[in-house]
Amino acid sequence: MHVNAATMGFVPFGAIEDDVFASLTDAEKVRVGRLGHFMKERFGFNMIQSTRPQTLAYGLHDSPAGLLAWTCELFNGFGDTVDAVDRDTFLTNLMLYWLTGTANSSTRMYYEGTHDPGAWAPKDMSPTPVGVAVFQLSDVAIRRFAEQGNRIVHWSEFERGTHFAAIDAPDLMIKDIRTFFRNVL
Repeated sequence: MHVNAATMGFVPFGAIEDDVFASLTDAEKVRVGRLGHFMKERFGFNMIQSTRPQTLAYGLHDSPAGLLAWTCELFNGFGDTVDAVDRDTFLTNLMLYWLTGTANSSTRMYYEGTHDPGAWAPKDMSPTPVGVAVFQLSDVAIRRFAEQGNRIVHWSEFERGTHFAAIDAPDLMIKDIRTFFRNVL
């Protein structure tokens, strides 16, 4: 399995003990700060999608302006820069949601995950080899936390790219996926 924009199982949730925080690298401390800011200022989308996805879906499906506003907010919030994704690519992505009517299914997965009794339960170490790509502009994954529940066999960190690395840094993403799978297959 290869992931980017990894959170659940790849980052600490809750307080980090002082001695653990002191042992983090400077880059990891930046990620902890980014995660804290995100949880405080940008996590509202998750709360809405986790609790009232159907209500939100009606608004997104019935209103092109609503879908545009919601999607702009998410792209800006995850990319941390308005111009991380060019306008044509952004509008193409937006139109895929609009023309296929998939606002509901895209928000519903948050509800399903939140209401799954096993989703938050501690997991045994998975035997599945995991590759992780960390894009410095917005990702928050920290290897030591990721290794607690995942068999990490490949870890890459990049100086560019955001949460939407497949869109804004596809060259890096493709190369990393190929490298990971060449080494595990």
